[in-house]
Amino acid sequence: MLHRCMAEFLGPALMGGAGCGSIALGASGAVVSISFGAAVTVAILIFQPISGAHINPAVSLAFFRSGHLEKEAVIPYIASQLSGALFAAFWLDGAGPTSVAEDVTMASASMIEVFITFVLMASIYWIVLRSKTHVSIAVFVGFVVAALAYFFGPLTGASMNPARTFGPNIIAGMASSIPFYSFMTICGAWIAAELFVRLKLGESIDGAQD
Repeated sequence: MLHRCMAEFLGPALMGGAGCGSIALGASGAVVSISFGAAVTVAILIFQPISGAHINPAVSLAFFRSGHLEKEAVIPYIASQLSGALFAAFWLDGAGPTSVAEDVTMASASMIEVFITFVLMASIYWIVLRSKTHVSIAVFVGFVVAALAYFFGPLTGASMNPARTFGPNIIAGMASSIPFYSFMTICGAWIAAELFVRLKLGESIDGAQD
Protein backbone atom coordinates (compact mmCIF):
# COMPACT_ATOMS: atom_id res chain seq x y z
CA MET A 1 0.00 0.00 0.00
CA LEU A 2 2.89 2.39 0.70
CA HIS A 3 4.08 2.30 -2.91
CA ARG A 4 0.55 2.84 -4.17
CA CYS A 5 0.02 5.82 -1.86
CA MET A 6 3.32 7.33 -2.90
CA ALA A 7 2.24 7.07 -6.54
CA GLU A 8 -1.06 8.74 -5.68
CA PHE A 9 0.88 11.50 -3.93
CA LEU A 10 3.26 12.11 -6.80
CA GLY A 11 0.57 12.05 -9.52
CA PRO A 12 -1.38 15.09 -8.27
CA ALA A 13 1.89 16.82 -7.38
CA LEU A 14 3.02 16.40 -10.98
CA MET A 15 -0.33 17.55 -12.33
CA GLY A 16 -0.42 20.58 -10.05
CA GLY A 17 3.19 21.44 -10.75
CA ALA A 18 2.74 21.38 -14.51
CA GLY A 19 -0.78 22.78 -14.78
CA CYS A 20 -0.72 25.41 -12.07
CA GLY A 21 2.92 26.09 -12.85
CA SER A 22 1.93 27.13 -16.37
CA ILE A 23 -0.66 29.48 -14.85
CA ALA A 24 2.02 30.98 -12.61
CA LEU A 25 4.12 31.64 -15.71
CA GLY A 26 1.25 33.51 -17.36
CA ALA A 27 0.59 30.96 -20.09
CA SER A 28 -2.46 31.22 -22.35
CA GLY A 29 -5.58 29.19 -21.72
CA ALA A 30 -4.65 26.75 -24.46
CA VAL A 31 -1.18 26.18 -23.04
CA VAL A 32 -2.56 25.74 -19.52
CA SER A 33 -5.07 23.18 -20.79
CA ILE A 34 -2.39 21.28 -22.67
CA SER A 35 -0.14 21.39 -19.60
CA PHE A 36 -2.81 19.80 -17.42
CA GLY A 37 -3.59 17.20 -20.07
CA ALA A 38 0.06 16.37 -20.66
CA ALA A 39 0.69 16.07 -16.93
CA VAL A 40 -2.20 13.64 -16.58
CA THR A 41 -0.85 11.60 -19.49
CA VAL A 42 2.63 11.42 -17.98
CA ALA A 43 1.24 10.59 -14.54
CA ILE A 44 -0.77 7.70 -15.95
CA LEU A 45 2.20 6.42 -17.93
CA ILE A 46 4.39 6.41 -14.83
CA PHE A 47 2.02 5.47 -12.04
CA GLN A 48 -0.74 3.37 -13.62
CA PRO A 49 1.20 0.11 -13.15
CA ILE A 50 1.69 0.96 -9.47
CA SER A 51 -1.59 2.40 -8.20
CA GLY A 52 -3.87 2.72 -11.20
CA ALA A 53 -2.97 6.43 -11.37
CA HIS A 54 -6.30 7.75 -10.14
CA ILE A 55 -4.69 11.09 -9.10
CA ASN A 56 -8.20 12.29 -8.32
CA PRO A 57 -10.38 11.60 -5.25
CA ALA A 58 -13.52 11.67 -7.40
CA VAL A 59 -12.05 8.95 -9.63
CA SER A 60 -11.07 6.85 -6.61
CA LEU A 61 -14.58 7.09 -5.16
CA ALA A 62 -16.09 6.20 -8.54
CA PHE A 63 -13.80 3.20 -8.86
CA PHE A 64 -14.77 2.14 -5.36
CA ARG A 65 -18.44 2.31 -6.34
CA SER A 66 -17.85 0.22 -9.45
CA GLY A 67 -15.77 -2.36 -7.60
CA HIS A 68 -12.38 -1.40 -9.03
CA LEU A 69 -10.87 -0.16 -5.75
CA GLU A 70 -11.00 -1.97 -2.42
CA LYS A 71 -12.61 -0.20 0.53
CA GLU A 72 -9.40 -0.23 2.57
CA ALA A 73 -7.59 1.83 -0.07
CA VAL A 74 -10.11 4.66 -0.45
CA ILE A 75 -9.03 6.86 2.46
CA PRO A 76 -5.26 6.30 1.96
CA TYR A 77 -5.63 7.11 -1.75
CA ILE A 78 -7.61 10.30 -1.15
CA ALA A 79 -5.30 11.46 1.63
CA SER A 80 -2.29 10.91 -0.62
CA GLN A 81 -3.89 12.75 -3.54
CA LEU A 82 -4.82 15.77 -1.44
CA SER A 83 -1.35 15.83 0.13
CA GLY A 84 0.34 15.70 -3.26
CA ALA A 85 -1.75 18.57 -4.58
CA LEU A 86 -1.07 20.60 -1.46
CA PHE A 87 2.66 19.95 -1.76
CA ALA A 88 2.72 21.28 -5.33
CA ALA A 89 0.56 24.27 -4.40
CA PHE A 90 2.88 25.15 -1.52
CA TRP A 91 5.89 25.37 -3.84
CA LEU A 92 3.90 27.40 -6.36
CA ASP A 93 2.59 29.74 -3.67
CA GLY A 94 -1.02 28.86 -4.44
CA ALA A 95 -0.91 29.68 -8.15
CA GLY A 96 -3.93 28.66 -10.22
CA PRO A 97 -6.79 28.32 -7.71
CA THR A 98 -10.14 27.37 -9.20
CA SER A 99 -12.95 29.90 -9.11
CA VAL A 100 -16.23 30.59 -10.85
CA ALA A 101 -16.25 33.41 -13.40
CA GLU A 102 -18.19 36.50 -12.36
CA ASP A 103 -20.73 36.13 -15.15
CA VAL A 104 -21.46 32.47 -14.34
CA THR A 105 -24.16 31.70 -11.78
CA MET A 106 -23.54 29.09 -9.10
CA ALA A 107 -26.35 26.98 -10.55
CA SER A 108 -24.64 26.98 -13.94
CA ALA A 109 -21.25 26.32 -12.34
CA SER A 110 -22.71 23.37 -10.47
CA MET A 111 -24.08 21.82 -13.64
CA ILE A 112 -20.83 22.44 -15.49
CA GLU A 113 -18.63 20.78 -12.87
CA VAL A 114 -20.98 17.80 -12.55
CA PHE A 115 -21.17 17.46 -16.32
CA ILE A 116 -17.46 17.70 -17.12
CA THR A 117 -16.48 15.35 -14.31
CA PHE A 118 -19.13 12.91 -15.51
CA VAL A 119 -17.69 13.13 -19.03
CA LEU A 120 -14.17 12.57 -17.69
CA MET A 121 -15.16 9.55 -15.61
CA ALA A 122 -17.32 8.05 -18.34
CA SER A 123 -14.40 8.48 -20.75
CA ILE A 124 -12.12 6.67 -18.32
CA TYR A 125 -14.51 3.72 -18.06
CA TRP A 126 -14.88 3.66 -21.84
CA ILE A 127 -11.17 3.59 -22.64
CA VAL A 128 -10.23 1.21 -19.81
CA LEU A 129 -12.75 -1.33 -21.08
CA ARG A 130 -11.50 -1.08 -24.65
CA SER A 131 -7.76 -0.57 -24.39
CA LYS A 132 -5.16 -3.25 -23.79
CA THR A 133 -2.29 -0.86 -23.03
CA HIS A 134 -1.96 1.90 -20.49
CA VAL A 135 -0.25 4.06 -23.11
CA SER A 136 -3.46 4.50 -25.06
CA ILE A 137 -5.35 5.07 -21.81
CA ALA A 138 -2.86 7.77 -20.79
CA VAL A 139 -3.04 9.61 -24.10
CA PHE A 140 -6.83 9.43 -24.32
CA VAL A 141 -7.51 10.57 -20.76
CA GLY A 142 -4.95 13.35 -21.06
CA PHE A 143 -6.65 14.55 -24.23
CA VAL A 144 -10.07 14.54 -22.54
CA VAL A 145 -8.72 16.54 -19.60
CA ALA A 146 -7.07 19.08 -21.90
CA ALA A 147 -10.19 19.49 -24.04
CA LEU A 148 -12.53 19.92 -21.07
CA ALA A 149 -10.10 22.33 -19.39
CA TYR A 150 -9.86 24.41 -22.57
CA PHE A 151 -13.60 24.75 -23.13
CA PHE A 152 -14.81 25.03 -19.54
CA GLY A 153 -11.80 26.45 -17.72
CA PRO A 154 -12.83 30.08 -18.39
CA LEU A 155 -16.21 29.38 -16.79
CA THR A 156 -15.48 27.43 -13.61
CA GLY A 157 -11.79 26.64 -13.68
CA ALA A 158 -12.72 23.13 -14.88
CA SER A 159 -11.69 21.45 -11.67
CA MET A 160 -12.94 17.88 -12.32
CA ASN A 161 -10.75 16.91 -9.39
CA PRO A 162 -11.13 17.79 -5.69
CA ALA A 163 -7.34 17.56 -5.26
CA ARG A 164 -6.71 20.00 -8.11
CA THR A 165 -8.83 22.58 -6.26
CA PHE A 166 -7.79 21.63 -2.73
CA GLY A 167 -4.09 22.45 -2.96
CA PRO A 168 -4.09 25.83 -4.72
CA ASN A 169 -7.23 27.08 -2.99
CA ILE A 170 -5.89 26.25 0.47
CA ILE A 171 -2.64 28.11 -0.14
CA ALA A 172 -4.35 31.00 -1.94
CA GLY A 173 -6.77 31.57 0.95
CA MET A 174 -9.81 30.47 -1.06
CA ALA A 175 -10.69 27.41 0.98
CA SER A 176 -14.37 28.37 1.17
CA SER A 177 -14.90 27.14 -2.40
CA ILE A 178 -13.38 23.70 -1.78
CA PRO A 179 -16.62 22.06 -0.52
CA PHE A 180 -18.48 23.23 -3.63
CA TYR A 181 -15.93 21.87 -6.08
CA SER A 182 -15.45 18.67 -4.10
CA PHE A 183 -19.16 17.91 -3.94
CA MET A 184 -19.89 18.68 -7.59
CA THR A 185 -16.94 16.76 -8.99
CA ILE A 186 -17.65 13.75 -6.80
CA CYS A 187 -21.30 13.83 -7.88
CA GLY A 188 -20.30 13.83 -11.54
CA ALA A 189 -17.90 10.91 -11.13
CA TRP A 190 -20.35 8.97 -8.95
CA ILE A 191 -23.12 9.33 -11.55
CA ALA A 192 -20.78 7.87 -14.17
CA ALA A 193 -19.91 5.00 -11.82
CA GLU A 194 -23.57 4.33 -11.07
CA LEU A 195 -24.38 4.28 -14.77
CA PHE A 196 -21.45 1.95 -15.40
CA VAL A 197 -22.60 -0.46 -12.67
CA ARG A 198 -26.18 -0.50 -13.92
CA LEU A 199 -25.15 -1.03 -17.54
CA LYS A 200 -22.81 -3.87 -16.56
CA LEU A 201 -25.59 -5.40 -14.46
CA GLY A 202 -27.93 -5.11 -17.41
CA GLU A 203 -25.42 -6.85 -19.65
CA SER A 204 -25.03 -9.64 -17.10
CA ILE A 205 -28.79 -10.15 -16.91
CA ASP A 206 -29.11 -10.16 -20.70
CA GLY A 207 -26.29 -12.66 -20.95
CA ALA A 208 -27.91 -14.94 -18.40
CA GLN A 209 -31.20 -14.83 -20.28
CA ASP A 210 -29.51 -15.72 -23.55
